[in-house]
Amino acid sequence: MPNQTVFRLQSRGSHHNIKQHSEPIPTIDSHEVLLKIRGLALNYRDLAVANGTYPFPVKAQVIPCSDAAGEIVQVGSQVSGLKVGDRVVASFDGTNLYGPQKDWDHAYGGPVDGFLRQFAALPATSTTKVPDEAKLSFMQMAALVCTGVTAWNAFYGNIPLKPGQTVLFQGTGGISATGLLLAKAAGARTIITSSSDDKLALVQEKYGADHVINYKTTPDWAAEAMCLTGGEGVDYILENGGSGTIKQSIDCIKMGGSIAVIGFLSAAKQEDMPDVAGLALAKGCIVRGITVGSKQLLEELVRFVVNRELQPPVENTFGFDAEGIRAAFDHIQSGGHIGKICISVD
Repeated sequence: MPNQTVFRLQSRGSHHNIKQHSEPIPTIDSHEVLLKIRGLALNYRDLAVANGTYPFPVKAQVIPCSDAAGEIVQVGSQVSGLKVGDRVVASFDGTNLYGPQKDWDHAYGGPVDGFLRQFAALPATSTTKVPDEAKLSFMQMAALVCTGVTAWNAFYGNIPLKPGQTVLFQGTGGISATGLLLAKAAGARTIITSSSDDKLALVQEKYGADHVINYKTTPDWAAEAMCLTGGEGVDYILENGGSGTIKQSIDCIKMGGSIAVIGFLSAAKQEDMPDVAGLALAKGCIVRGITVGSKQLLEELVRFVVNRELQPPVENTFGFDAEGIRAAFDHIQSGGHIGKICISVD
């Protein structure tokens, strides 16, 4: 079996420590498929894994990246329902087929080798087939794995989002842009925040955000959200900031609404930590940590995206070489992107 190009994180501390290697293409057992990886999507998690700030287990010299799509080039003898040539996406955690995340010990690109390589042997059960009629690039397929499932879980993993309800998104990164696309397709009213008027104008023009708030010029963005909803508050919030923004999220959530805690981009100092328990009790709201999601949620999301003919937002695609990978991680680190940053493995 010939060798393949693999990139491994030699040591944590910087994404500049991701180095190229030549390794054998894996062999598969009877329950596995061999995936030729064609597209990767990066997440803030990948940067945190590389720079050492990711708070969960990371394998030594791990192959980074959890989000991959490609085509099957070999099928194990006991595999049914999949064939050579099928386009598939890999689940974030190959062991989580249904229900909540059980642990952090099996997620790709952290405790388990990820997909910054040309080929991977995977359990057939950890892949989701993309319908042949889907008009999606491999990068767009990969963009559904972590970002897409996280947003889908926020909307449908507990109390389902209903048409006419209001969703607020913090920032214009991949999770917000993808969530905005899904919420609009589901008939929701949308509000998005950013510190950049240019980014807000772009997401309003390109993705149809109903309302935008610049949180730099309007620091009390919660009060503005309350005004936009006639004093009722918003039904769902995708909370990307964490402890530094959770108080304002609860301030503008509707009584009984749902806050999906997704990110930790804006941490508060210990002495400034809000009384989340008291605030949540006063609003009777759900404050729910989102840990990506199961294969079942990925399958639901793929069906929704294909049936609605949605185009997951990919902003930039970089090459599968040391220079391209470094540039892709630099771009994630800059925080200037709208939508997903991807790598093509052609």
